[in-house]
Amino acid sequence: MIDDALLGRHEVATSADMERLGARIGSGLVAGDLIVLTGPLGAGKTTLTRGIADGLGVRGPVQSPTFVIARTHPSLVGGAPLVHADAYRLDSAMELDDLDVDVDGSVTIVEWGRGKVDGLREEWIDIEIERPVGAVSDEADAADLDLDAPRVVTIRRETSDG
Repeated sequence: MIDDALLGRHEVATSADMERLGARIGSGLVAGDLIVLTGPLGAGKTTLTRGIADGLGVRGPVQSPTFVIARTHPSLVGGAPLVHADAYRLDSAMELDDLDVDVDGSVTIVEWGRGKVDGLREEWIDIEIERPVGAVSDEADAADLDLDAPRVVTIRRETSDG
């Protein structure tokens, strides 16, 4: 589990800073750790996951798992693999469990997983990423959602009993 010093609110100025925060988080994770990422489209969930992957020392590239639901990245340093899942199209923890993800033997990150991981672990890390409203203009295309703009990342521990 991550160091308590990382809990709380972090202001993140750039995507490089987001990856650095992720690397700090990833360096403390071990098999069995579960992270739930929440935030709007373009908030930086996958960017944070890239940093976590770097901190864990797993094989990349880390890309959004939207179309495959889950990707496994094996360790390059003898540690736990990273399972990166997208629960956007899933309705419950039962459907996530049906993917047969090795939650005990992996570090598992679930994007869009809030309310969908109950029963997978007794404790997990909940990370919410906020991006400023209006940071992307109406005329901007979807690729512009990843442009550098300040983000707020809030990290907290959650338990199955609330």
